[in-house]
Amino acid sequence: MTEEDRKTFFESGRLHVQYVMQTVRTHLDSNFAPGSILDFGCGVGRTLVAFAQLTPEAVGLDISASMLQEANSNCQERGLTNVSLFRSDDALSATARPFDLIHSSIVFQHIPAARGRLIFRSLLSLLAPRGIGAIHFLYAKSQYKETYGAAPAATPPRFSLMRTKAPSPPVPRSGSDPAIEMNPYNLNEILFLVQQAGAQRLYVDFTDHGGELGLMIFFQMA
Repeated sequence: MTEEDRKTFFESGRLHVQYVMQTVRTHLDSNFAPGSILDFGCGVGRTLVAFAQLTPEAVGLDISASMLQEANSNCQERGLTNVSLFRSDDALSATARPFDLIHSSIVFQHIPAARGRLIFRSLLSLLAPRGIGAIHFLYAKSQYKETYGAAPAATPPRFSLMRTKAPSPPVPRSGSDPAIEMNPYNLNEILFLVQQAGAQRLYVDFTDHGGELGLMIFFQMA
């Protein structure tokens, strides 16, 4: 990446965090000022860096050690001393404390739904009283209009190509770009878990990434 690419990348994270905080304060809690934030699937810190500038304590979780290493470098480069980074597992065993805000965007879509439900349940248990969740899920694919967005039972999972600016090195398979599975979730199950966890207020925004239809779900605990 060029330096200009890096600036654009982190600026997109700043704008997303600005959107999250504005949405929360407009629709759920006008005085919301999180003392602690957990960014699940933080990657290299695109949104974590911006969240860390808004709170005394920011925690990033990611399954990839190399991503966390890069996130640490990006935080140090910006002089952020209030960030903790942990390798994630399905039980979220690296952290057991409550958080005022738990955020995850374009992460669960890459986790099979049965596994993701269990992780999401664990995240819900980490929300503090009056805490806010801001979580993104895919729920349908626009190409399947006849079945209202649901893939026919006999259809294999759809994969999206991760495009790069330059050609990728040759790989043993015929394609040059890696394929990443895009997993939709049953929203009835997700909302059931949210309500059972004690949330009393909910707001959603629709998302559409190349026909992958989703929701950014915002909710506040009692």
